[in-house]
Amino acid sequence: MTWLTQITLDHATVARRHLRDNYDWHQVAWQCFPDRPTDTRDFLFRLDESPQGFRLLIVSPQQAMRPEWCPTDVWQSREIPSDYFTRARYAFQLRANPTRKVVNPDKPKTVGSDGRIERNKNARRIALRRPEDLAGWLQRKAAAGGFAVEPDSLRIIPEGQDHFNRGSQHGAHASVEFRGTLRVTDPARFHQTFATGLGSAKAFGFGLLVIAPLN
Repeated sequence: MTWLTQITLDHATVARRHLRDNYDWHQVAWQCFPDRPTDTRDFLFRLDESPQGFRLLIVSPQQAMRPEWCPTDVWQSREIPSDYFTRARYAFQLRANPTRKVVNPDKPKTVGSDGRIERNKNARRIALRRPEDLAGWLQRKAAAGGFAVEPDSLRIIPEGQDHFNRGSQHGAHASVEFRGTLRVTDPARFHQTFATGLGSAKAFGFGLLVIAPLN
């Protein structure tokens, strides 16, 4: 099952709850899944801001629970029918953190428990910035995710850095918005991609594919 939850909050409520960055909103999303202190995150979220306030979207494999502080009139949660993912074409939006791994050749290679060399243990991620690199990143993710992006429809909108504070840690992710039209090549895989997201930094609001069927 796949569930979609939407929470719309005005600016006053957001200020009152001291929601400043995507890590704070990540904590809000976790509040919708109580009694799971040791579980691994299995949901995606996306935050959009407008003059009226904020919209938080959550995609999850189980139904979210409305926190006590959240008014009923700003909360919507429903199961997405499985046949929603069987259409041929969709308009889409995706806020992503496109990166590639770079290995430092001067660092020693690590060896896994099976004796194989694991180069990526010494890798770091760097943000992609050139339009051709961003388009290539999305094409590769699409091919692995059961869909293809129609090239003439694609718009790439760099959104700068999303900064966050997590305790004493400070960081930032490069945010890029992709918009366009996609064609489904493998419905089952496409459904799974929708549920699990695309790219890195999913815990910070990236990777959720927003889709609308096209005739």
